[in-house]
Order: sequence, then structure tokens, then C-alpha cells
Amino acid sequence: MARTPTTSIPLGFQAPDFSLPEPLTDKVVTLNEVQGTHATLVMFICNHCPFVVHVMDELVRLGRDYTLPEVGMVAISSNDVMNYPQDAPDLMAELARLKSMPFPYLYDESQEVAKAYDAACTPDFSVFDAQGKCVYRGQLDGSRPGNDVPVTGVDIREVLDTLVSGGQVPQEGQRPSLGCNIKWKENAI
Repeated sequence: MARTPTTSIPLGFQAPDFSLPEPLTDKVVTLNEVQGTHATLVMFICNHCPFVVHVMDELVRLGRDYTLPEVGMVAISSNDVMNYPQDAPDLMAELARLKSMPFPYLYDESQEVAKAYDAACTPDFSVFDAQGKCVYRGQLDGSRPGNDVPVTGVDIREVLDTLVSGGQVPQEGQRPSLGCNIKWKENAI
């Protein structure tokens, strides 16, 4: 497990479009279908990463607390399933069902969506405003496996609350997420 932070890139970029399969339903889901009127949270996660496992219940709580039409959420797995079979689509569907995920959990087999979002780790979070501009790239909260900080989702919750109330998200003070590196296919980067 390589501890990898979110890639630091300038905020304000437009949310890249996508059209990806959802293993749980066998439907194709687009960015347009998951966008909220005030905010959209795009999460790159996977089944096996200990950093994701550590925060999974809070991700599900977020999905229940913030709902469409105001806030949209989507989780995407882009890991190479040939070398990491525990992240395979059938196991993604099983996890989505087990956790009753209230948001789509999509499979990015080509890894093109992860590249378009400059995702680097799992979990990797980006929040987009009503115009689809990125206003936040950072951590869920300060909790990490083994650091005894409670998992609360405070950083993402503050961003979503600010956007829902019509406020501006400050660009300073954003801390990168930290997790396992995305498992890129050989010669993929």
C-alpha cells in the first residue's frame, strides 16, 4: 500500500463528463444524472483499500444526509482488476448491496475517468458547485487508519453545507486526502 495524497491542481476546472456502468444495476450512469443543483461530490474509491474501508460507513451516511436534487454523489472505482481482483465489478456490486450505498458506485475499466479527474488515491474527493466547477479537492476529514481521530466527514460536510446555503467555499486551508494509490494498469499512466 503506497500512501498517496490527492494530486494538487488548481481549483475551478469543469467536472469532466463520464458515462460508466454501475455493476449493481447493470445500468450506465452519466455525470448529468448524478449532478446536484448546488453541489456534486465525486469520489474515487475501491473495495479493498484500508483507507476507504476506514471511512466507508461515513460515505454512506453522507449519501443519506445529502441527497438529490440539491447534492449529487457518485463513487467510482478505477483500479486494475486483473492485478487486484478484490475490486472486480461483481464484488463492487456486492459491497454496494451490503452497505446499501445511496449513491451509484461505478466502474471505470479504461481508467480514463480517473485520469480526467486527476485522481491519484483512494479515497480521492472532488466537490463541484452548481456550475460544475471544482471548488474542493481534499480530505473527508482528518481521520486515517490508526490515528484515533474520529471519522466525521467534517471537511466535506462543511463544503456541502456552504454550497447548499449559497456560500463560497474558501480555497485556502484545503488538505489533501490520503490513501492507497490508484492501481493503474501496466503502461496506463
